Amino acid sequence: MSLKRKAIDGVQASERGAKRASAGPSTPSSYMSDSDYAGSDHPDSDADQSESEHIKKARAKLDFSSITPKQSHNSSRSFGVKDFAWQKLKPDHANRPIWIDPAVLPGSRKGPKLTLEIFSPLGQQATDLLTTIAEPQSRPSHMHEYRFSEHSLYAALSVGLKGNDIIRALEKFSKTPVPDTVIEFIQRHTKAYGKIRMVLRDNRFFVESEDRALIEELLRDPVIGPCARSQIESGTLEARAAVIQGTKEATAVRQAQTQNEPAPRPEPRLTQQQSVIDDLLDEEGEEEDDVRQLVNQFEIENGKRDIVAKQCLDIGYPAVSEYDFEGDTVNPNLPIDLKASTQIRPYQEKALSKMFGNGRGKSGIIVLPCGAGKTLVGITAACHIKKSVMVLCTSAMSTHQWANEFRKWSEIDEQDIAVFTANDKKQFARDSGVLVSTYSIVTSSGKRAHDTQKMMDWIMSREWGLMILDEVHVVPARMFRKVGAISAHCKLGLTATLLREDDKIGDLNFLIGPKLYEANWMELADQGHIAKVQCAEVWCPMSMEFYQEYQRETNRRRALYYMMNPIKYQVCQFLIDYHEKRGDKIIVFSDNIFALEHYAKSMGKYFISGQTSNNERIDVLNKFQNEDSVRTLFLSKVGDTSLDLPEATCLIQISSHYGSRRQEAQRLGRILRAKKRNEEGFNAFFYSLVSKDTNEMHYSAKRQAFLVDQGYAFKTIVHLAGMSEMVGLRYRTKQERMELLSQVALQSETSADIEKVVDDNLWGGLNAANPKGGSGKVKRQTGLLADASGGGVMAPLYREQESRRGGKKQKGPDSEWFKKEARRREAHRKKRAAAEGN
Repeated sequence: MSLKRKAIDGVQASERGAKRASAGPSTPSSYMSDSDYAGSDHPDSDADQSESEHIKKARAKLDFSSITPKQSHNSSRSFGVKDFAWQKLKPDHANRPIWIDPAVLPGSRKGPKLTLEIFSPLGQQATDLLTTIAEPQSRPSHMHEYRFSEHSLYAALSVGLKGNDIIRALEKFSKTPVPDTVIEFIQRHTKAYGKIRMVLRDNRFFVESEDRALIEELLRDPVIGPCARSQIESGTLEARAAVIQGTKEATAVRQAQTQNEPAPRPEPRLTQQQSVIDDLLDEEGEEEDDVRQLVNQFEIENGKRDIVAKQCLDIGYPAVSEYDFEGDTVNPNLPIDLKASTQIRPYQEKALSKMFGNGRGKSGIIVLPCGAGKTLVGITAACHIKKSVMVLCTSAMSTHQWANEFRKWSEIDEQDIAVFTANDKKQFARDSGVLVSTYSIVTSSGKRAHDTQKMMDWIMSREWGLMILDEVHVVPARMFRKVGAISAHCKLGLTATLLREDDKIGDLNFLIGPKLYEANWMELADQGHIAKVQCAEVWCPMSMEFYQEYQRETNRRRALYYMMNPIKYQVCQFLIDYHEKRGDKIIVFSDNIFALEHYAKSMGKYFISGQTSNNERIDVLNKFQNEDSVRTLFLSKVGDTSLDLPEATCLIQISSHYGSRRQEAQRLGRILRAKKRNEEGFNAFFYSLVSKDTNEMHYSAKRQAFLVDQGYAFKTIVHLAGMSEMVGLRYRTKQERMELLSQVALQSETSADIEKVVDDNLWGGLNAANPKGGSGKVKRQTGLLADASGGGVMAPLYREQESRRGGKKQKGPDSEWFKKEARRREAHRKKRAAAEGN
């Protein structure tokens, strides 16, 4: 018998023995044992040493541990690789607030997780550190979770930190020694980033670095070398302190200038995060007196910036883009300053200091909750750069709101503000100014009207010092990416919800820049900058009649039954009555038009949808804001964004856009603005009504994920005390419920759809009917002559309807087989027509 055959027989014999004497309940075998033959009645093997080695190798190939990452410690059965009990705690670990997850895959761009005990005495200082160097993932009341990423580390380096500084700062706060895997991740992403800077000065790009040897290496590169316009130039760079307008320091400088005194030279002032880091890292306790440093630079040819940036990234030296706006003498200055009475809040100053940390402008994204003053942040950035500004918004009404905010907060001449929409095509009078427009009109493809094309040519021919992108999360959309064609030296993205359901939000890192700052929603609420909100999910049982029909349906009409659930209607009616008696102003949201109109009309309340005319919208909003008799307003999806109603203190949601997390946060933002009522214990209220045992419960859980990560807690309400005793409560009797059921059953599938609106906001479709909504009947509406001529906002709708009706020749099939088949069918049709004619 061969050796191989004998070894296999030995294995089978051992297995048979193991089966005969398997461990029973009274004879447990150790799970730490390496032997698979514990308890065998044949303990002595006949195989020789070579056979034993062969058996071990065969078993090793089948061992699961051979295909899993090897751990340097023993993992427990309960927690597996997430068991970090092997880490050694520091003696004073109880006073340190950060836990570090050492599990980092080699070469991964996704960094380790950090868990912060916010209740620790050092919790606030650690929060300031982590918001600088990591991405917040979840921030409930007592424990916050952050994660390192390459972009978060790049943002930390852009404000002056270094890799070793970050590691030493973590050592100060960590309960355990910083794991080697975390140190390797930080060093890998910080060793080269920031060594090369691409500085825009006087419309010319310079490659700059303190390391002359690195500059020489770049000039020898076969791709970068030919792009260089000049040889290496050396000089000194003086670090300039950024004094943000609207702060106490800026007020002191202005007062000194008013009194004809020499303005006090602003010393480099650290932000809160930087001051915390400086206290932790400056072990010598001394500050450098010399803020000048020697730099080496060379100029690159016009139009070669992207080539050089890509090559720098490919060779391992990602370049940081900066705009030296103070040294820009080519582009004319814009005479704009914040009004003396305008004071920005501490978190707004903190966000702007990330953008102007070293006296130069860095492109990036600032994330602030709705109602926290994103518009003022953008205006303050414009006042700091003092160059031509372009603002892009999501709707025509938002453009006028931005223009009014510029007039409200800044000292800008009226002739320096221009609005570019379908109805307003105006240029500012002087060499520099502020232009406010929409994404849709700037990125629109196809043939334009003459005056619109003239405006676009003027925009493309200019150099813009700052581009402000409101609701920047829409930029990753394929159409809106065209904004990159506009020549803007510095880009600032503003949003409250930096997320998308299509996972394209990461594209903003190269389209705009890294995230510079993200505020803590709950912290701002505690400080009184935004309203405190009580969130609740109200479970509404399905009535028997509706649930039976819901189970029978298999298509999208099922949504009609849980939206029109009579018990959900009763809960909505009871909550409206309760909060109106408290003196609250209530907004009720419904994405479904059929449900919106039924609820509003049967309760005798005003409602606004995509088909509501502009004049009626303004009239209804004015009544809601100024009249005590109008306390409830029903809104469709058009009210998700660009709606400023600080009077609203209660929001009820009866239907939504499936599992959209962004929509949930945007709707919460409608009641987040600080309220005039500030008595002790006052809260705003957010109710989400969900029909039990339906798909709506699944969507609701997903929608709440973002708000839960921001620290909001959703209470579940299963019973409303006093609802059954309410006077005038509808659908008490079975007859009323059956009448409602018959109305729902007669509706078509399209009635179950959510509303589709142009521009997805309150003012997006002012002069356009919803082509897919409504009952299909002819409806008289107000329009503009520009729309009728194809030059207004209805032009893209006409093209869509024309293609749908077959007005234009449809594109044929691309496949040769289908083309041949189409020709055969056409010939057969003509032959049959000719035969019938004869």
